[in-house]
Amino acid sequence: MERKRIGKWVLSVLLWFWTGGVYFFGEVIWKTSQGRPETISWTMFALAIILAVPLERFGAELPWGMPLVGQACICAAAITALEFVTGLVLNVWLGLGVWDYSHLAGNILGQICPQFTLLWIVLSVVGIVILDWMRYAVEGGEKPRYT
Repeated sequence: MERKRIGKWVLSVLLWFWTGGVYFFGEVIWKTSQGRPETISWTMFALAIILAVPLERFGAELPWGMPLVGQACICAAAITALEFVTGLVLNVWLGLGVWDYSHLAGNILGQICPQFTLLWIVLSVVGIVILDWMRYAVEGGEKPRYT
């Protein structure tokens, strides 16, 4: 029993790092294509791993009967809240300038904005499905299904 619990924890950690790595790779491609490679920071990889935690855990813990869009909205809210706190620390208090959304409508202190919250909803739908199927492929159990 204890071994199974440890295995699930190890799988979760591996999924967090995998998700964080995929996100960070996308971030590097985006910032490089926009001609802003100087804004790439290791802190984004760390944040990506942290942001993967609610995505993976909500996908694992929320009931299958909950609509996928509802799960994605909860994930996006958690991710946006973590992004805001991290932005306050890195960008406002430490002055690292990792990101600045002050030019976007509806931003809060230049750290979060509705446009990226909507993007997080879309990415969360994709992430939840991918992580659920990866977990199913490794652990078995109940096949993922969505409403």
